[in-house]
Amino acid sequence: MASTATQPLPVCFRLRVRPELVDAYRERHAAVWPEMLEALRATGWLDYRIFVADDGTCIGTFRTRDLDASLAGMAAREVNARWQAEMQPFFEGLERPADESFELIPLAFDLDAQLEASRSESRPEPRS
Repeated sequence: MASTATQPLPVCFRLRVRPELVDAYRERHAAVWPEMLEALRATGWLDYRIFVADDGTCIGTFRTRDLDASLAGMAAREVNARWQAEMQPFFEGLERPADESFELIPLAFDLDAQLEASRSESRPEPRS
């Protein structure tokens, strides 16, 4: 999972919320503890969003310069241990905390990156 970059790289993950607990899961995430929010920001979780479908499909996205460091940073925080323990009952099929169990989904398309690349390729070389 290691990746250190000067620009934050996108990360996408998938989990499964128990369908009967989707509404409660959404409520919990509408008011995340301020200490947890600060910990996420301090450990490099940028532009973090979680989407949850009514069937329990849970997709999270964020940007980070170093995924391993961001995960390790949160793993070292006491607030994260408390949050993960509170959230554990919401998930299907997880024996470990969600932040240790989510399925990373590889990036297949990036509009901005491809546009930038195509613009760079089509720029004429300066004439001498």
